[in-house]
Amino acid sequence: MKKLSVMSIALWVLFIQPVAAMTMNHDGMFMDEKSMIMNANENNLPKDCPKISETVNLTIRAGHKHATKFNGKMFAFDQQEWKVKPCAKITITFINDDQIRHQLMVHGLPGYLYPHGMFHLELYGQGQLTASLIVPSMKKTYLVHCEIPQHMEKGMKAQLKVDGGDVDIPSIPGISAAVREDVYPVHWTNATWIILLTCVVMGCLAALLFLLLARKESV
Repeated sequence: MKKLSVMSIALWVLFIQPVAAMTMNHDGMFMDEKSMIMNANENNLPKDCPKISETVNLTIRAGHKHATKFNGKMFAFDQQEWKVKPCAKITITFINDDQIRHQLMVHGLPGYLYPHGMFHLELYGQGQLTASLIVPSMKKTYLVHCEIPQHMEKGMKAQLKVDGGDVDIPSIPGISAAVREDVYPVHWTNATWIILLTCVVMGCLAALLFLLLARKESV
């Protein structure tokens, strides 16, 4: 009996406890070694919703390749805007196409249902996860973004409009004007002019040399 107890403790320490530690699920947060979900809501209706008006399934991808259509951006979602009805239940499948960490966060939700007014999906690398939320009936535009430093500033920003939304959020790539445009000034000094002229001359000489060599080979 004593040997059995010792063996049980050993099994717990070596196998069961490490596996349990890898997965955490409490206070509205689920987290494992690959992902995190905060404040998912499958069934609880907002106070102003008598019932769910519609069920919407969204697949949202995040990554560098989705930013190539926007000048000066490094990261983006594959879409920048989604529209749903008041009291809609939205099931989001979030896909990270990069090997780095990305988030999908919805801000401005009612705090009595979503602590800190936030719905949060996060992947630490390539992969996908799915969770749901139910939006209130209020006509409103919600910010959707990645909160990893500089990811939103570099393009990973979008908006979710309920009942058509009440406004366009600034600086949504392809939708609204930036609050502060990216500016890349060139400080023209004598040195920069010399460098520019040198490059032009060298380019012309290289092209001329290429033409002369091509003509010589053809003769």
